[in-house]
Amino acid sequence: MELHPITPPNDRNRPPTGGAGNGDRRPAAHRFPRSARVATAAILLLGLWILHDFLPALAWAAVFAIATWPLYQRFERAMPPRGRHGPLAAPLVLTLLIGLIFAVPLTLAAVEAGREAHTVVHYVAEAQRNGIPAPDWVSGVPIVGQRAAEWWNDNLGDPDSVAELIGRADRSALMHWTRTFGVQLVHRLTLFLFTLLTLFFLYRDGAAFGRRVMGLINRAMGSQGERLAAHVIAAVHGTVNGLVLVGLGEGALMGIAYVIAGVPHPVLFGALTAVLAIVPFGAPVMFGAAALSLIMNGDALAAAIVLGLGLAMVFVADHFIRPALIGGAVRLPFLWVLLGILGGLETFGLLGLFLGPAVMAALISLWRDWTDPPPPLVPSATAGKSIDAAQR
Repeated sequence: MELHPITPPNDRNRPPTGGAGNGDRRPAAHRFPRSARVATAAILLLGLWILHDFLPALAWAAVFAIATWPLYQRFERAMPPRGRHGPLAAPLVLTLLIGLIFAVPLTLAAVEAGREAHTVVHYVAEAQRNGIPAPDWVSGVPIVGQRAAEWWNDNLGDPDSVAELIGRADRSALMHWTRTFGVQLVHRLTLFLFTLLTLFFLYRDGAAFGRRVMGLINRAMGSQGERLAAHVIAAVHGTVNGLVLVGLGEGALMGIAYVIAGVPHPVLFGALTAVLAIVPFGAPVMFGAAALSLIMNGDALAAAIVLGLGLAMVFVADHFIRPALIGGAVRLPFLWVLLGILGGLETFGLLGLFLGPAVMAALISLWRDWTDPPPPLVPSATAGKSIDAAQR
């Protein structure tokens, strides 16, 4: 979303103010008694309390709108309005496209997970009947391999031991976890639908809404508010590019590596790597699991190649590409980029990945405004002549 600065009117065009002796220079329409201010604050707090369950959806919609606003403007120009419903075509189509971008991979991952769940159930049933024999590579591990293989066969190779181990699981706790997971899934799906609905209206009315927000910021903070808004928007753009696009690139590269190395289910591993790569230090979880699966299949060389390639890619992405994309837009140091991402993730969850750097950008902007030395005073020509005359 683009916020256009609004130039405040001249003092001579402002309505006359009352109370000449009280020093209040605000227009009469903008002066409120204390009771009105208290009532306004109470209404705002009441509104936030009513909407508190939907605030994450509104925040996600704002992040999507800010990050994709240049794309929406090009999309709108490519789809000229036609007929009575023409202005609705561009926001509706782009909102549906964004929804599909998120829905299709998640659906494919759910289908693949369902297939794997059937395989896991079959594997557990076979383990209860025949036990789980130790893989050949376990005994080949230096120093501890022979003892590890003996422990494995004593505890997991015996069907009775496996049945006892599985029987220790609390079925009521498993049912409770399943029920909680279903409720959370429905809740997340509802928030996602409200995010798309809000995003549609932000696309449709984003220009007018941006002007009103900029007018409010200008009235409250002046030119400093305009700079803060510009830095926050630039931080959101840089964070989306640095986290989402780089994460998708990491997932695509590692997916190709998974296919070449022979990792089982390389498409699923690649998709999960792309998702976890959005979170700092999340990609090693997936390519580490892929390397472990290759080791269990007896292909240690391919596992070492996948692990080394993944570590090199994460090092380059996290130390060079992401700091340049995120911090370069607002001159934000790498340390504050990392603290904003990790602190935002801990405080606000996944949404904090984008809110954290934006808040850090605003703080650094305020710090620079408050600590930068004032510009040197340059005496005018008239002042110089007056000083020379006084000296003579």
